[in-house]
Amino acid sequence: MLNVISGIFNIHDLRKKFLYTLGMIILFRLGSHIPVAGIDAAKLANMFGKGNIMGFLDLFTGGALMRFSIFAMGIIPFINASIIMQLLTVVIPQLEELSKEGEAGRKQIQKYTRYLTVVLAAFQGFGMSFWMKGAMLEGYSFMFFLIGTIVSLTAGSTLVMWFSELITDHGIGNGASLLIFTGIVSRIPSYIAQTVTLVRGGASIISVGILLAAFLVMIVGIVIIQEGQRRIPVQYAKRIVGRKMYGGQSTFIPLRINQGGVIPIIFASSVLLFPATIGQFIPNPLVQKVVSWISPAGSLYMVFFFALIFFFTYFYTAITFNPVELADNIKKYGGFVMGIRPGRPTAQYLEYVISRLTLVGALFLATIAIVPTVVERFTHVTSFQGLGGTALLIMVGVAMDLVRQIETHLITRQYEGLLA
Repeated sequence: MLNVISGIFNIHDLRKKFLYTLGMIILFRLGSHIPVAGIDAAKLANMFGKGNIMGFLDLFTGGALMRFSIFAMGIIPFINASIIMQLLTVVIPQLEELSKEGEAGRKQIQKYTRYLTVVLAAFQGFGMSFWMKGAMLEGYSFMFFLIGTIVSLTAGSTLVMWFSELITDHGIGNGASLLIFTGIVSRIPSYIAQTVTLVRGGASIISVGILLAAFLVMIVGIVIIQEGQRRIPVQYAKRIVGRKMYGGQSTFIPLRINQGGVIPIIFASSVLLFPATIGQFIPNPLVQKVVSWISPAGSLYMVFFFALIFFFTYFYTAITFNPVELADNIKKYGGFVMGIRPGRPTAQYLEYVISRLTLVGALFLATIAIVPTVVERFTHVTSFQGLGGTALLIMVGVAMDLVRQIETHLITRQYEGLLA
């Protein structure tokens, strides 16, 4: 870890990327404190004090939603647009062909994702305007508030999307995940302060200790699963090309237990919160009852959350791992999996292995996502209510990915030094 930290400041390119990423994060945090015009801060605080679903959504924006700033929707519209585009890529042949055209196709799909992000942001901004009507300043025109809110929130979400792409292209780490990570980390000091207040107010120290111990165990488990992999041994036959001999070496295919990393948990959270968020804006008793069921405090929330994590773990693995293509590449270069015939048998074997690994990964992700809620209900310590399994998975996963990318830069730099 010390080598990673020292490497950031000793290597010029890495330091430049790090400072660029830090600059984007600072701009993101500054924007989260710029409020939308026409909001009464006291009324807004009262609305969030009722414990509705917006308090849970605020976790992903780092407090921007609670302040109703221009970044109130954060990166959520972009994530929803990415989910929709990935689903459409599977079912629409034209988009599937684009995805196979390499860099040019990827850029075109990314362009469609941006357009869809703007549409979703405008739609959510429209609904949020009506929901925030109760927090308007006295005498403020609702028409001006409606137009200003839609424009401000749409522009803010587009700007956050741009920040995330800039970080991904020119900084370190995945921009979208890193901005969510920043929002979650920014809330930790307030969780600690609330815990201290609870203890001073008579809360059991043993209960707090049990909750913290559960968090520690989950962090260790996340690290183990995120780093765990199944290594498939591959042997390459010797080939003679001209006067030179190629191949003959043994290697392996590293298949991770959790192929999707933190993506399935982010996707599941976004999909589950989207209908509940929209339902908040519809003043219908039946709709409100359904929303109460699927909200984070609802009885069916954990069931749906568990199922969605399973679905997105398998879905993301299916679109990122192609056993047929991998088997063909192994066969093309004269390789074979030990004990398995090349070609179709190899593809079937790889599909069998990855399905079993994905089952373990999905089970772990789904379990770790609901454990904090169960522990909090058992200990009655709610000061870390926002820092649940979702937040822990994102925090640990993004932190590990960030360290891994920095280490890759350091290793690349060492090899460049040897070749120079």
